[in-house]
Amino acid sequence: MTDEPTTYQITTRVTAEYDPEVRAGLEHDAKEIIARYPKPRSALLPMLHLVQSVDGHITQAGIDFCAELLGITSAQVTGVATFYTQYKHRPVGEYHVGVCINTLCAVMGGDQIWRELSEHVGVGHDEATPDGTVSLERIECNAACDFAPVMTVNWEFYDNMTPEKARALVDDLRSGKQVLPSRGPDSLCTWKEASRVLAGFPDGRAHEGVQAGPESLRGLALAKERGWTAPPVDADREQPHEPVKPGEVSDPPPNEPGKPIGGEVKPGTQEGRNQ
Repeated sequence: MTDEPTTYQITTRVTAEYDPEVRAGLEHDAKEIIARYPKPRSALLPMLHLVQSVDGHITQAGIDFCAELLGITSAQVTGVATFYTQYKHRPVGEYHVGVCINTLCAVMGGDQIWRELSEHVGVGHDEATPDGTVSLERIECNAACDFAPVMTVNWEFYDNMTPEKARALVDDLRSGKQVLPSRGPDSLCTWKEASRVLAGFPDGRAHEGVQAGPESLRGLALAKERGWTAPPVDADREQPHEPVKPGEVSDPPPNEPGKPIGGEVKPGTQEGRNQ
């Protein structure tokens, strides 16, 4: 214990700001985004993509800008921006390369592609090359299992990859060659351009190129060949009211927590175990 007075250092965070010209353009686009929603704060996700399209990643200036225009705190913006992996907090390459390492892609060689590509480029997860052309990301799922193993560049698909093809792809990108996606537009946009599209400003190229490959359409082709059809819709059946009226909600609920569920149940199901 000491009788000496304690000195507290008080610091104030300086709000980060954009240059007036940049801010004017951001405000114009942000107001267009905000007008799409009944409540301003609902526009936060696309606005984060908007500031990322200017800065290349989420900066303090972008966070403060979103908070100011939406009437929320910077802490609230930061909480959202750090939750979703599409928002980057370090500089991203002009071409952001994602390697799927989820179950099917991993079994088909995704893990090997990642290891060899990371060693070849010399950077790891969410890291960019010193020249700023390429960055890498381990992606849990690209939602394209029918083309496994799959990679993306600025969210455009590159299908049926191998370590050799992956290395060649990145080398071409770093040398300035245009490498067309397997499906999608007729040319590859930059990371910032992709972020602007995700903010809700289409580049008019959504219908270019192949939209769905034969692997994705195989089930539809089989259905046509074999004459399979979906069950007919019971158009005469009375449709439920939306929203449900108070009188239509049973009180008390039909199944009390912890008590057996009545009626017929399938053996081995949770309902059967409850009984």
